[in-house]
Amino acid sequence: MPDSGYLALFLVGLLGGTHCVGMCGGIVGALSMGGPARWSMHLAYNVGRVLSYATAGAIAGALGAASLGLEGQMPVRLVLYFLANLMLVALGLYLLGVTRALAFSERLGQHLWRRLQPLTRKFLPARTVAQAFPLGLLWGWLPCGLVYSALASALTAGSSGRGALLMLAFGLGTLPNLLLAGIVLARMNEFVRRPSVRIFSGLLVLGFGLYGLLGLLRLLHWI
Repeated sequence: MPDSGYLALFLVGLLGGTHCVGMCGGIVGALSMGGPARWSMHLAYNVGRVLSYATAGAIAGALGAASLGLEGQMPVRLVLYFLANLMLVALGLYLLGVTRALAFSERLGQHLWRRLQPLTRKFLPARTVAQAFPLGLLWGWLPCGLVYSALASALTAGSSGRGALLMLAFGLGTLPNLLLAGIVLARMNEFVRRPSVRIFSGLLVLGFGLYGLLGLLRLLHWI
């Protein structure tokens, strides 16, 4: 995964923020009630959520690195590289308005979420930082097309550390919308919904993916 992948995943998290608010906005809104006194809980929830993204990225990066140790690793490496760039293309299409481009990936995490969701009830309603942080850790595994598609990129990171950093970049991109939900959410939504912003970002992410696929074709001497 080239260094441009960090920027691509950050943009996906930032511009896909309205999707994130739709899935997590209820909890975020509840934590925001009460004004400034609730900021610590709000921050704790989001730190937990982003840490889960980074953990998932570390696991994916480690699995990808381990697969490269298999005999005849070049075909495996090419498949992972193809998958990662294909996901970037899907993410770019999502930002351009093809909202169903990521629907298939949300079905992949349903089995895990059915096991984790009952645990969230232990921390609801969250009234303290000690409740908000583990709630964020659990909510970070909610089946989400954006998260799981970004996670595919971590498979080609080459190590658990780089995989974690890729997902950390994505998680940081989601923060402006979720951390400020209920305060300046209307203005943030207005910005990310601007056609020019979404088209530019979508084309940029799509370009990253297509450039990677073009490099793969050249490596295979198909062009």
